[in-house]
Amino acid sequence: MTHRPFRLNPVRLVGAGLWLAAAAVAAHAMAASRDGAVDETARTAAAVMAVDQHWSDAETDGDTAWLEQMLLPEYRSVSNKGVATPKAGIVAHAAKNRGLDKDKQKQMVEAWRKAHPSESKVVLHGDTAIITFYDPAQGPQLGVRSVDVFIHEGGRWHALYSQHSGFGGG
Repeated sequence: MTHRPFRLNPVRLVGAGLWLAAAAVAAHAMAASRDGAVDETARTAAAVMAVDQHWSDAETDGDTAWLEQMLLPEYRSVSNKGVATPKAGIVAHAAKNRGLDKDKQKQMVEAWRKAHPSESKVVLHGDTAIITFYDPAQGPQLGVRSVDVFIHEGGRWHALYSQHSGFGGG
């Protein structure tokens, strides 16, 4: 997968609040209409998986506005080499995908997924969700490729942390 500094200026806080409220309403409407199915704001495993899929799509499509609101300011993605990429790095990488051939991008993602089949497991505990992606041949105990940690805050799921292993090219 896979994945925004804002200065607090008193004059802009009211405008920012209105923008965030409008964005939340639009995002909620978008979530309800995505694939006609899962409400991404629900506190369910299905909602967390829908947010994770939306995240993948947003990175592929260069939807930096959605990524900005979904990734918490403290978000970090740690590679299998131990290198941490902050939220700003994920957003910057996604921005490079904006305007590229979406069909070609999606084909590349699908080719990678086909070469690296994965299954996932969601664990919910209060306002925290952990998705573990693993090699189905090895199972969730031996073949973990990556883990995403989400927090339900402000009525929606936000990514806080991701950890990737070197297992199976993940």
